[in-house]
Amino acid sequence: MASELYIGLMSGTSVDGVDAVLVDFGTAPWRARARCHVAFDPALRAELDALQKTGPDELHRASLAANALMDCCAVAVSGVLADARLHSSDIAAIGLHGQTVRHRPDLQFTTQLANPARLAEACRIAVVADFRSRDVAAGGQGAPLAPALHAALFGDAARHRVVLNIGGIANVTDLPPGATVRGFDTGPGNTLLDAWCKRHRHKAFDRDGAWAATGRPIEALVEALFADPYFALPPPKSTGRDHFNLRWLEARLQSTYDPADVQRSLLALTAVTIADAIAAHCTGASEVVVCGGGAHNGTLLRELARHLGTRTLATTAAYGVPVGDIEALAFAWLARESLAGRPGNLPAVTGARGPRVLGAVYPA
Repeated sequence: MASELYIGLMSGTSVDGVDAVLVDFGTAPWRARARCHVAFDPALRAELDALQKTGPDELHRASLAANALMDCCAVAVSGVLADARLHSSDIAAIGLHGQTVRHRPDLQFTTQLANPARLAEACRIAVVADFRSRDVAAGGQGAPLAPALHAALFGDAARHRVVLNIGGIANVTDLPPGATVRGFDTGPGNTLLDAWCKRHRHKAFDRDGAWAATGRPIEALVEALFADPYFALPPPKSTGRDHFNLRWLEARLQSTYDPADVQRSLLALTAVTIADAIAAHCTGASEVVVCGGGAHNGTLLRELARHLGTRTLATTAAYGVPVGDIEALAFAWLARESLAGRPGNLPAVTGARGPRVLGAVYPA
């Protein structure tokens, strides 16, 4: 019998490290048997951040950064294998997301930095990578790709749920009972919060939103940020740090504000844009289920709950799935779909011309 054990690897727009999960899809419900997080060292994180924009000698630097990223991924794979007391030969495949450094579906490309061949050599496990490009080639956004898994994990015949992932960019999956699954990026999740905190507090992120909680939202600033045309676009749509970054923020800072007040305003922007998107495009939803790094930010969740009104708010942990597992689990599942020759995208989510088998396979 073919193995149903898969490893998913995710390094998201927060650029903090690699999340790995080991999943047995042969048992239900699907849950991680082991998990591991490998933090990026400061030099690699700085380089991955720098590669988000044009710079000198990009191809050389990107190649070296991809190698270093794969070395982190190999450590994460070793970690979950050791935790589960399994060997490379037990695993069917690794689903590798890579690190997004450009996402421009409007120009018909998306780039996830990776060197899958290096990872396959290091781990002696088949690697499936480059999941987004085929969807983009078929006219889609290439994102989000997790909604099909969200539907499998959290869909309910009696309840209209929305799954909200708050990573660097926030995205929602609309799960109306008996209707088409839809999903899209709402806008910035943690990316602006992290970048502003790093600049002014020299910390990678604002733990639990504690610094933001000391500030007061600047109404005029929130309105100026919310006026960006992206927020008014109808789905399908996706975005990234190409669009929402400190340069974008600085262009809208018309006065000298207290940094804590700006942080509080960025937190308000994340909450308001998520709630507005759900109200506009997920009509009838009564429950919002949150995952991703932002699910650990108590200040953000309280702000979000206020804007969601009567909709209930809970994390995926309440449904038995740790908030940090979902995206890595999704790429393990996408690897499984790819090897089985089954489509991994949802055209109603991405806008692609039709279902497509995603990913490129690098055999063990």
